[in-house]
This record gives sequence, C-alpha cells and structure tokens, in this order.
Amino acid sequence: MYKNLAAALAAACCLAPVWAASPPNPASTASAPAKAVPLQRPVKAAFVYVTPVLDAGWTTQHDAGRRQLQTQLGDQVQTTVVADVAEGPDAERVIRDLAANGNDIIFTTSFGYMEPTMRVARDFPQVKFESITGYQRAANVATANARYYEGRYLSGIAAARLSQTGVAGFVAGFPIPEVIQGINAFVLGMRSVNPKAQVKVVWLNAWFDPPREREAAMALMNEGADVLSFQVASTAVMGAAQERGKMAIAFHSDMRKAGPQAQLLAVTHQWGGYDTARVRALQKGEWKSQDTWGGVREGMIRVDSFGPRVPKDVRMEVQQRQDEMAHGKLHAFRAGAAPIRDNLGQVRIPAGSTLPDADILQMNWLAEGVVGQLPR
Repeated sequence: MYKNLAAALAAACCLAPVWAASPPNPASTASAPAKAVPLQRPVKAAFVYVTPVLDAGWTTQHDAGRRQLQTQLGDQVQTTVVADVAEGPDAERVIRDLAANGNDIIFTTSFGYMEPTMRVARDFPQVKFESITGYQRAANVATANARYYEGRYLSGIAAARLSQTGVAGFVAGFPIPEVIQGINAFVLGMRSVNPKAQVKVVWLNAWFDPPREREAAMALMNEGADVLSFQVASTAVMGAAQERGKMAIAFHSDMRKAGPQAQLLAVTHQWGGYDTARVRALQKGEWKSQDTWGGVREGMIRVDSFGPRVPKDVRMEVQQRQDEMAHGKLHAFRAGAAPIRDNLGQVRIPAGSTLPDADILQMNWLAEGVVGQLPR
C-alpha cells in the first residue's frame, strides 16, 4: 500500500481488510432472506455507474474494484458494466434489464439509484443487489458505504501544514450527510494543526458538472484559498489548482495525471475487497442483506499518492495518524479537552466525547471554521 515507510507503519497498512457489517442504519429494514444455496456455475455480476469510466474519480474506483474482483475470481465470475447512467427513470430501466438478463448480483453505485434498486428488487427476489451509498434494505438488497470522512480528516492535517493562508476551499456536490461529514472532518483535521484554519464551501447541487466545478474552484482561490478539496466526480478542481499554482486534495482516486504539481495526496476508496467478498459469499450460498460502513481500519479508505510538494515529515505525520485511526486511537469526531462546536457556536460534541455513528449518519450542521451555511 505504501512504499518506504517505517516498519511499524508498513505492518499496520498490511492488515487484512475486515468486511464486518456495521450496526444497521436506523432507516434500513430487511426481512429474513430466503435460504440460499452455493452456485455451481460462474457468478454473473453487473455494475451500474453514474458517470463514464474516466481517468480518475468515483466511477474509476468502482471499476478498479470490479477489475480486482475479476482478477481474484477469474473464470468463476463474469462481469458486466453499464456506465454513464443518469439517476431516475433511466437507472430503473437499466437495472431492470440487468436483472431480467440473468445477473446474480448487481452493484448499483450511486445514492440516486437507491429507489430504482428497491423497486426492481421487489420484482426479482432471486437477484442480489448491492446499493452503494444507499440506506434502504430488503431481503435481497444490501447497503454499503465508506467512512470517507476519515480520509478527509487526515487530508486536513496535510492541508494545514502546507497552506500559507490558512484558508482552504471545498467544492461540494449535494448537502447530504456524507458530504457534510467530509467538510466537517476536513476542517477539524486542519484545526488540529492550525486552530484558526477556515474552509470556504461552494455548493453545486450536482455530482458531475466539470465546467461548474472548475468555476467554483477558481472562485474559491480568488477568495484566498490556496488548498482545495472537493466531493464531485471529475478532476476539474484538481486541474484548476494545477493551472493556478495552488494545491488540492484528490478524492476518490489518484489524480496526479490531472495535477502533477497540485496534488498533495489522495483520499481513495477501495472497493475491490468488498466486491470480492460479497460475490464469494453469493458463491457459497452465504450472502445476506447487511449494512456495511467501513473506513481506514477495514481497508476501504486510504490516504496515499502524495505529491512532490509534501515534505517527508508531513507524509510521515499523516501516515502515523492514519495508523492511529486504523487502531482506534484517533477519531475524526472525538472532542478533546474542549467541545466541538458548530459554526453558529452551538456545542455539538461535548468535551471528551465521541459522536455516535447514528449522529454522524444524520449530520446536518457545519463545524466551527467552516465559512457559510447549508443550502435550504
């Protein structure tokens, strides 16, 4: 996973991934699944993507997971991809066609696919569905997501170490809890190094709109941000930072191709282990509906791909904090001697407390240091 690390860090990073289900999401419901039997033929696994498979980004990481699955299982699995599928009616048509065409398991890899997945699943009880970032479950629908906020916190440490202005920018898609978690963890990571650090946010209400992503990045840099972070699907923000000589945190995947000098590090999500484990469970007749929420400890989130601007001591600091997170010694939403407040001054995490998962999953506030407010 990492090269040229101290032995302790290398050992920590080589821990086998843990694919345990997280506590059920309060919004999830699932009845007992029908008794399954092992498959005596190759598994047919389909993947639905919300964007094209680009050089980097959200869909790129999911396709990397699919390719890892194919490599791991060889002729025991046959994979199919349908990419660039818009959320809404078109998604339901695609998912329904894949189910009707004999796929055993279908990975639907966008939050907006959740409702279409549930509708199709009711009509195809023999097919298993993996709703990635969704929260609704059924006997044949499992949900999974990653604790992206853990990587955000770690990236905030690097951002604060290297920022000259103490101001970072964040280009955000939609104001859903997952994105809010990332913004808050990023500013908390920065403020663990620089208590006066600020994060300015631009909301796009879109996941994939490269021209607007670039425009938002330019606006944030004009407002004093010299480090950018983002949760949108293209490399436009990274490219804008490269153009202006600023810095950026890659998200989803390594984006050094788009920003060879701009990239500080990448917050990457790793789906191959999860995908392979779920298909193997189906092979053995052991697949069950569950809610998985994995992070650094489980190998689903990682900070890596450091750029040339990051000094060795900062790399080692971030990697050490990642190691602490993997062993439960560091939590992005754990308050120390002082409470964690929102940007209106209200205490959100009392001193010495850790925010429970149920509250993280429903996060609807911005932490102190974030400039702006949530869209209505």
